[in-house]
Formats: sequence, structure tokens, C-alpha cells
Amino acid sequence: MNDLCTRSCKPCEGGIAALSPAQAQDALRHVPQWALNTEATAISRLFTFKDYYETMAFVNAVAFISHREDHHPDLGVHFNRCEVRYTTHAISGLSDNDFICAAKVDALLSGLPAS
Repeated sequence: MNDLCTRSCKPCEGGIAALSPAQAQDALRHVPQWALNTEATAISRLFTFKDYYETMAFVNAVAFISHREDHHPDLGVHFNRCEVRYTTHAISGLSDNDFICAAKVDALLSGLPAS
């Protein structure tokens, strides 16, 4: 299991540095299906599903994780796909919280516990 799934997000209200591009690239190895944007300020992944029902079930599960972790992604929801994008708005970049949540979202579809 990805050890990020066992961690919890820490409140972030600013005042800390965002991960550097090198740190973000290193953290990405724990969530290899996610893509780092050009500025290294966000990660995203496109999930595809059979139909709208499966898409919405996934969206609701992501919302549950987001609520528990108090760290919320930007979601692009469509009939049979959902793009999930994480960034830490308070620091205008990436934090460990983004990678923790990405790992927990991955666990939804892998059968692993998302703690």
C-alpha cells in the first residue's frame, strides 16, 4: 500500500513554502498516474468510467475523502469521466496534502483502503 494513504492532511493556511519543482517531481513517484503541470503548482488525473452513474459514485467518494481530509480538489465532471486536480490554494502551489489526497483517490479504484 502507498504509505501516503495512511497519512492525514495537515491544515494549511499559508505561511509555508510550496514544494519546489524537484520536490514535486519526487513526490509524483508515489502517484505515477498523475501529471504535474508545467509550473509544478498542480497535479491532475483523468478517470474514465462506463457511465454517468459510475462517474457520480466516484465523484461522491472523492467528496467524502475531501471532507475527511479538509483538502478539496477542482473537479471536472462529465458523463463518463472526471478530471481531478489538486493544488494548495493557500500557498499557490503543491503541498504534501495534494499527494496524500491523490493517493487516497487512487486507492478508491485499486481496492486498497483509503484510510
